[in-house]
Amino acid sequence: MRKESVAVVGAGTAGLIAARSMAAAGIKTVVYDQKPVPGERIHASGILSLTGLETLGMDYTKAMTNTLKGANIHAGGKTMRIRSAEPVAVVLDRKRLNGLCIENAEKAGAEVEVGRRISGRDIDAFARDNIIIGADGAVSTVAKHFGMGSIGSYSITYKQEYNVPITEPDVVDLFFDNKSWPGLFAWLCPNAKDLLEVGVGTTDHSVNSRHVLERFLDRRDVSDIIGVGKPVVGGASIIPMSRRRSIVDPVKEVLLVGDAAGQIKATTGGGIIFGSNAALMAAYAAREHIRNGADLSVYERMFMSKYGTEMRLHSMINRFYSSLGPGAIGRIISISKAIGMEGFLGKYGDMDRPSLVLKRFFLRGFAD
Repeated sequence: MRKESVAVVGAGTAGLIAARSMAAAGIKTVVYDQKPVPGERIHASGILSLTGLETLGMDYTKAMTNTLKGANIHAGGKTMRIRSAEPVAVVLDRKRLNGLCIENAEKAGAEVEVGRRISGRDIDAFARDNIIIGADGAVSTVAKHFGMGSIGSYSITYKQEYNVPITEPDVVDLFFDNKSWPGLFAWLCPNAKDLLEVGVGTTDHSVNSRHVLERFLDRRDVSDIIGVGKPVVGGASIIPMSRRRSIVDPVKEVLLVGDAAGQIKATTGGGIIFGSNAALMAAYAAREHIRNGADLSVYERMFMSKYGTEMRLHSMINRFYSSLGPGAIGRIISISKAIGMEGFLGKYGDMDRPSLVLKRFFLRGFAD
């Protein structure tokens, strides 16, 4: 007998967007999450491109805390300053965003059940009558339960917010140093006019990410910015840095979305745009499967067709800069500035689509 309903495990952004889409199409959808208040303990940055947000089909403005026009990239004593004439990204309060997603899913007709720890027995019970969408984070119980492979690489992050006056409230600072925090970077992000997020991310699992952050805070240029600012809130998170081997099992009728699938940008660890668009594709595949018996594998084909090249490019860029010392990255910054890359990236840069940046570079160069 064909299943006619969907159980979503995980009430994060991707899972809730999938639930909203399916419920809006009249499909019975229930979202399960073990946290009493989903999103309450999110410790992740919320910098998202405006072009990416436009693809999600939701009003995110109630969760918006700041807009960004540029970035300063620091390495080896060199700095590249990238500026756009108009905002290119926004900073979102992730807890508020999650609340909006719950509200939208419930308005569409989805049920959201919280405060329930999901065991393997529960997942088996869900699977008897439902298509399963696993949206339960980087360490996915659903993926493990159905043997959908492991994620080969993770980064660990730690962030802390400080109440301090900010001189450039529309610019994020990124610090690359593969000796101090290999595999990712440290950052200063103005989450609001007087609220600065200080964070680090690294693929070195032998260290405590909070201790890495403390070393970053000890830098003279960082300590001068923070001054006597008071810490507000902070915490650690795990980010998948590679895609899971399988994101759909058409026989068992299971699909993975978001961090559970490893749908992230390896350059930054950001996953909301990729994961949420994957959720819309998973919802489409589930809908067509329920209504017409279509093969659920269409989900993976859709995702890889749209984002496969971008994910591979993000991974290639990450592997390249992860292999370099700060001096080498500093020299690349110097060369990039000399050939006009600051202006080019300010005009044509795209946080999500490196293939588009490369296309613009080779087709248009610096002609403008």
